[in-house]
Amino acid sequence: MSLNRSIGSAEYMKKKIPKNEKYQHVKTRLDTGCSLTKYLEKIENIKKNYRYRKDEIFKRLKVSTFAQLVLQVASVSELNDSEIDGESHRTEDCLSVASDVDLECLSERTNGSPQASPPPAPQQARDAGEICHSARSTLLSVISGMGEMNVDQSRRNAPGPERADGPYPDCPYLLLDVRDRDQYDCCHIISAHSFPIATLSRTMNPYTKDVLEYNAAGRIIIVYDEDERTAGQAATAMCQRGFDNLFLLSGGLKVIAQRFPEGMTTGSIPASCSSPLLRAKRSSAPPPAAAEERWRFTSDELSRIQEQLEETLIPSNSSSRMSSSRTSSSSSASKASSARSRQSSSVSLRDGARVQSSRAWK
Repeated sequence: MSLNRSIGSAEYMKKKIPKNEKYQHVKTRLDTGCSLTKYLEKIENIKKNYRYRKDEIFKRLKVSTFAQLVLQVASVSELNDSEIDGESHRTEDCLSVASDVDLECLSERTNGSPQASPPPAPQQARDAGEICHSARSTLLSVISGMGEMNVDQSRRNAPGPERADGPYPDCPYLLLDVRDRDQYDCCHIISAHSFPIATLSRTMNPYTKDVLEYNAAGRIIIVYDEDERTAGQAATAMCQRGFDNLFLLSGGLKVIAQRFPEGMTTGSIPASCSSPLLRAKRSSAPPPAAAEERWRFTSDELSRIQEQLEETLIPSNSSSRMSSSRTSSSSSASKASSARSRQSSSVSLRDGARVQSSRAWK
């Protein structure tokens, strides 16, 4: 056997594992920590989906942050609606009590025919007014010919027709779709307003009423498109004209279709934004209808957004937990090794002392 012969062959390292396109989208859920492969994948993802430029004067908003903002706004509005419903139930109870009192005071049934009853004492009327004064009680007073009806109060108590379908009350963000109107009608994010970039070239009134109202402290304006080609130009132009609270949704519809394929958008996602797996599914499906212009998310859509957001946030949490566990295990291992070294040194010192004590004095 010659000494130059080595074990194995260099050709084995050049062999590549065959890849199956059917399982390319499947990724492991085990986080092994930072690596060069993950860093290169991150850089490639940034180059593919984002268009970072030097000296950007606008701010950026991540898709995950926007999803958290949507969930918080929806939860706050739901709490406010529940409080309003509770107050309305209380007022309805007061209305029923007041109506019964008024009807008893108005008439008494004798032989099937109502007769007018004597008017109540002024002290009793004052007490009843203090208990519950509402539109229904004043309406009964008007029918009986006593008092006046406050029209403004009845209008204020009546619920508005656009409360359930309109935008969230006191919504902190305004979402603008800077694509063309045709693209907006095909697909857009729920609660987004159509604001084509061509409107910025107007010399007179280039902004809508909503845009001017949201250019204030405590509110933000978010612009987006498919792949940041036109949204970056619109954000730069608006920031140069005095909009300090403007944000660009990083990645646009392309990243939303990848991370939140369900629950975030309405209509059919463009083929350029969808993944190959979704394209294969939609090729066999019938053509969907036009995008519906809605301002609120349903409960099912919010639950889907919550699930997808947790899926995107789980790897980062697991990596942090693994790093913390690694640091704790390394610290415990170092403590155990130091304790062992101390024990061995103390045992050696004791053995040396015993040997010296057993020797006879010369």
